[in-house]
Amino acid sequence: MTHTLEELKSGSLIGSKRLKLACDLKQFPNEILSLSETLEILDLSDNQLSELPDSISKLKYLKIIFFERNQFTEFPLILKELPLLNMIGFKSNQLKTVPENAFPPMLKWLILTNNKIKKIPKSIGDCVHLQKCTIAGNQIEELPSEMSNCVNLELLRISANNLKSIPNWLFELPKLSWIAFGGNPISHQTKTTTNIDSFDWNDFSIKEILGEGASGLISKASWKSKKEEVAIKVFKGSMTSDGLPEDEMEISISSGFHENLIQILGKVKNHPNNKSGLIMKLISPTYLNLGNPPSLETCTRDVFDKKTVFNEKEILKIAKSIASVSAQLHGKGINHGDLYAHNILINETADCLFGDFGAASFYDVNSNLSQNIERVEIRAFGCLLEDLLSVAPVNERNNQFLKKWQKLIADCTASEVKLRPSFHQIIEELNTF
Repeated sequence: MTHTLEELKSGSLIGSKRLKLACDLKQFPNEILSLSETLEILDLSDNQLSELPDSISKLKYLKIIFFERNQFTEFPLILKELPLLNMIGFKSNQLKTVPENAFPPMLKWLILTNNKIKKIPKSIGDCVHLQKCTIAGNQIEELPSEMSNCVNLELLRISANNLKSIPNWLFELPKLSWIAFGGNPISHQTKTTTNIDSFDWNDFSIKEILGEGASGLISKASWKSKKEEVAIKVFKGSMTSDGLPEDEMEISISSGFHENLIQILGKVKNHPNNKSGLIMKLISPTYLNLGNPPSLETCTRDVFDKKTVFNEKEILKIAKSIASVSAQLHGKGINHGDLYAHNILINETADCLFGDFGAASFYDVNSNLSQNIERVEIRAFGCLLEDLLSVAPVNERNNQFLKKWQKLIADCTASEVKLRPSFHQIIEELNTF
């Protein structure tokens, strides 16, 4: 809910825990300080702010702050004075500088996507609570080695920067599970081996919108010449939180055929706005999302509807399906980067479709890093198993049931990355269940 400046000035918002203002603000309204005893979430996205007053430090209970699409050029040092602040968002500003010692002590979630930052401060290594860091779409040339101290970091987006190297320590972080690193000078380039045809936009009649993601719009379409219905994803062509849409398109095509992947039928050509697009097999409406994306509270972990329940047979079928498709992807040097329940579609018989390659990256399977890259994604798989286990029927959670799953989860999430199994080893293990 968006509030108005008039409501704030009238005093009618006194006692509020949340405040959202989007009214072309050029200065931070001092009236916000009247909420200092209660305010926990402040969203000032879509304004024209470029600086913050020192008085913002009076908002001592503030936990979350958003400044998306404003005019900041420097990360405000004053934010370090907010003792409970754990989530900060400056997506799509004009940020060039992030000073040393600018981060608050409880920082868990940092969003600096789509700015002009060249250097991440060494003091990020002091952010021992940091779990989620999205810095894609900047001009960063190297990651500070001090970042190896961020031992609780689980999700990292460093796509579309100027990284000349990917340090070994990155894939040794004990909790790293979801990473996107494509679109950098160091990124592994691969030629798409799958022959895929392009089809004229005018041969399709667009019907209703099926869904919208960060990278594009998916619509149902009638393929006139083939007399069949398909889904078409038209890419927005702009930077997302995860990376570049062109990388997503290339990887979607390169993934190849697998019964647990959404089948790619071709590319679109001659789009009226010169946009790229993929033609995909239309999925039955009986397929629904396995889970929901993480909330502000859960940070890195998916959430499930209260009615969601999967028995052991269904959990095993899901686990085998996702392990199988992940083994194929890593065999082709593709790291999905977003292995989550909310990116898996499932029907009533637990048939799965794994999708959304927005955070995927190519890597060299013959490189020294390749084994650890796969084993980072193995931890994400372990988290998925843990989430599925949490929605198993209580009456099925006997010792034998729990023991084998808990051992596999422990193996997948081992703090020493190189000790984790590969996806092929996981498949062998699941076949014994």
